Amino acid sequence: MRHVIALDVGGTGMKAALAGPSGELLHQARRPTGRERGPDAVVEGILDFAAELRAHGERLFGEPAAAAGVAVPGIVDEERGIAAYAANLGWRDVPLRQLLAQRLGGVPVALGHDVRTGGLAEGRIGAGKGADRFFFVPLGTGIAGAIGIDGRVEAGAHGFAGEIGHIVVRPGGTPCPCGQRGCLERFASAAAVSEAWAAACGDPEADAADCAKAVASGDPNAVRIWQQAVDALADGLVTALTLLDPRTLIIGGGLAEAGETLFTPLREAVRQRVTFQKLPSIVPAALGDTAGCLGAGLLAWDLLDHTDPTEVTP
Repeated sequence: MRHVIALDVGGTGMKAALAGPSGELLHQARRPTGRERGPDAVVEGILDFAAELRAHGERLFGEPAAAAGVAVPGIVDEERGIAAYAANLGWRDVPLRQLLAQRLGGVPVALGHDVRTGGLAEGRIGAGKGADRFFFVPLGTGIAGAIGIDGRVEAGAHGFAGEIGHIVVRPGGTPCPCGQRGCLERFASAAAVSEAWAAACGDPEADAADCAKAVASGDPNAVRIWQQAVDALADGLVTALTLLDPRTLIIGGGLAEAGETLFTPLREAVRQRVTFQKLPSIVPAALGDTAGCLGAGLLAWDLLDHTDPTEVTP
């Protein structure tokens, strides 16, 4: 059976799959990234994992994978196939596409940014399916974004398109590691909410999920922290939709797991802020933590079929 290798490399773990021609995940596997052993070991681990998947596919389907797709964090030069920089993995200028192609017997390899790759899957076969323009925003440790246009995700001239987390929403506010003050991700990421709630409730182990539960039970401190995050997020999203005019806003990541505790006030906050702009649908991501793998598989299939990428559907 014709299939491709899909790899989603995170800061702590790798998710991988063999994906069929309709985008379905035929085999899934996980393993630690092993970043504590250094960047060279991380790269070798990725190559070994991919080679094991290739061998497993041959055993399972009687033929090797036709292509591979890999999603990685940080700064990614997708055109040249280089993982340029990832702070949490410690690597710089890794020619990952070339290394993987060599390890996998010369098959074509696509390299993508993790958020844009997850956004590709959400937009093409997930919550944004059927939308010609979408914006995918995962709320995790930080906040990034993926701009979807007609079944593809826009990387920008230098690979930085969609970085909504570094829109300044509170000028002069909390310093951000990027060098600015008041960036969106310092107020509305899951990490920011966790930090604020841990300080407010006096429990250093408390996180954003605990804050959401406290909001649901009516805790006034939790409600205050949550509303501050929602207001900051709405400010950032209105800036984005003013520029991009998406048909659908897809919100994912840890904070989105709060469900309507997030989406009800967020939709209202965005609605109150728009004037001339058209209000997009604001929906939760549909694919969960498989989005990166599914997106990597789509990138691989796109290498094999340049005619119409929207043909790959589950």
